[in-house]
Amino acid sequence: MTGIIIREFRYPADYALTIRLWQSMEQGVRVGPSDAPAEIEKKLERDPDLFLVAESEGGLAGTVIGGYDGRRGFVYHLAVAAPFRRSGLGSRLMNEVEGRLRRKGCIRSYLLVRPDNFEAMRHYQKLGWRLLDDQVFAKDLA
Repeated sequence: MTGIIIREFRYPADYALTIRLWQSMEQGVRVGPSDAPAEIEKKLERDPDLFLVAESEGGLAGTVIGGYDGRRGFVYHLAVAAPFRRSGLGSRLMNEVEGRLRRKGCIRSYLLVRPDNFEAMRHYQKLGWRLLDDQVFAKDLA
């Protein structure tokens, strides 16, 4: 996995490639209204250092987004392009975003996994994440 660098997302330069990667994911990442340009800009105003991309030879190999509200962290949109899967890149991205959350003072973080995404569940458990329960709620506010 040489030649891959992890860096902060650059808007608008990385936007189209990022959306394309997320849309190519067979499971896990879904592109929705919160991924529109205006919403990404809001994210970058809050904590741009937690939106990371993995770059390989000028192309996009992976992404992860972290969020921190001053008390709890949240991780979402971990995506690794098919040619880079099973290379350790997903773990590298998670370790980087977790480290950045830790340095901000975050002591607990959450992530959501769709109930049928068993591969992702195993991956996160190997990284030390615990399944709390399956009672997760969401509400669209727009």
